[in-house]
Amino acid sequence: MTRTRPTTTLWRPTGPVELDLVRASDWRAWPPRLPEQPIFYPVLDEDYAIRIARDWNVRHDGAGFVTRFEVDTAFLGRYPVRQAGGRTILELWVPAEELDEFNAHIVGPIEVVHTFR
Repeated sequence: MTRTRPTTTLWRPTGPVELDLVRASDWRAWPPRLPEQPIFYPVLDEDYAIRIARDWNVRHDGAGFVTRFEVDTAFLGRYPVRQAGGRTILELWVPAEELDEFNAHIVGPIEVVHTFR
């Protein structure tokens, strides 16, 4: 019998440049952070991701996308949930130097679930 490890659904609001890099990874990994981006912020609430993609990414990048992906739940235990505002504004703070290891724990593809222009 095959046992599947539990996963947690995360969302990431993103702009077109980052999304192109995810596409180049065959939808399997997030690109390295830029020097001015020491933290990777996936979020735990789809509505929060929608607000960022629609209200921030569109204004700054001309388009915003919400992605959804699954990560091994046991691995995520190392990152405490951070409340960045209201009760549904929840995110994880993944240090840039740990992003390769984080990517290795993504289960399945990263999917685009909303597009805003």
